[in-house]
Amino acid sequence: MAQMPDRLYRLGRFALTRLPPEFAHRLTIRALARGIVPAPAPEAEAADLGITLFGYAFPNPFGLAAGFDKNAEVPDEMLKLGFGFVEVGTVTPRPQAGNPRPRVFRLKEDRAIINRLGFPSEGLVAVKPRLERRWGGSGIVGANIGANKDSYDRLMDYDICLRTLYGYADYFAINVSSPNTPGLRGLQGKRELDDLLSMLVATRTELHRGAGRPTPLLLKIAPDLGQPGLEDVAAVVEAHRLDGVIVSNTTIEERGDLRSANRVQAGGLSGPPLFRRSTQMLAELYRLTGGRVPLIGVGGISSGREAYLKIRMGASLVQLYTALVYRGPEVIGIFKRELVTYLKADGFTRLAEAVGTGADGTHKALLRSLAG
Repeated sequence: MAQMPDRLYRLGRFALTRLPPEFAHRLTIRALARGIVPAPAPEAEAADLGITLFGYAFPNPFGLAAGFDKNAEVPDEMLKLGFGFVEVGTVTPRPQAGNPRPRVFRLKEDRAIINRLGFPSEGLVAVKPRLERRWGGSGIVGANIGANKDSYDRLMDYDICLRTLYGYADYFAINVSSPNTPGLRGLQGKRELDDLLSMLVATRTELHRGAGRPTPLLLKIAPDLGQPGLEDVAAVVEAHRLDGVIVSNTTIEERGDLRSANRVQAGGLSGPPLFRRSTQMLAELYRLTGGRVPLIGVGGISSGREAYLKIRMGASLVQLYTALVYRGPEVIGIFKRELVTYLKADGFTRLAEAVGTGADGTHKALLRSLAG
């Protein structure tokens, strides 16, 4: 990937922030696909940041969250930027345009974003060939799957996605938590979730061939679940022996302290205002499952400090998106170096030793001391 002088890179990023956010995002995807976005200088991965999970050796815990590369156009280019894994999607069975524009809003004063995209997707017809072409290459790439807005059977949509992409993704994230598709979050209810996971686990069993473990299935949940809802999720996930949970999607709450004019926009909020809520939920789910279910922490990570806190709260891996928008790809290397510093300062020799060590009664103190 071509290198670019720092000054020119900063100028390009400044220009992108002056464009409408969705248009700037599209330009970024095209630049990545053509190899003209600068890659950071190669650096060796710190051995203490590696972790084995789901049968895969992750070189570091930092992943790209779903929503950036919706149609699997640039997963390998994102891996080259230093991510330990990449999640593409959300992919829907049939192509759909999503909600009317404008539908993405920067909240600059809060370093946050509100989106109401509504799963814009080129559909399986476009995504499958892209994943198929890169299959067998290096790097861990998962697929986030969802349902079409006008589907007559949303459960079947997830099944179609799993059947079509099975064998071409390293894991599947079952997205039942977007706030921008009406009724979708209803699939987090105990009965509905039980039906969905029963179907998908059975389908995976049917599709799995040969030796080795089946492709991991993960559930992505909303940060707005109350305690009873979270307890239901924990029970259903354990009953079906799901491989993991991604905590969490965007929130439709947490607007009271926002300063930006765009705080009034409808949609899901991401970025630092989501950090506390998503991290508290992470710690609670870790305790509910007794650490038996691997967790991926998402929401509001803006430094290695926040990543470290999510790991202490129970995350084995973490994901970024909004920080990348505001600070560019160099944050990946910065966050990795900061995380190593925090691990060493607390006497951990490797990442796995820190997972969940603050998810007991100490988590409130950690939230105060590290989240500020």
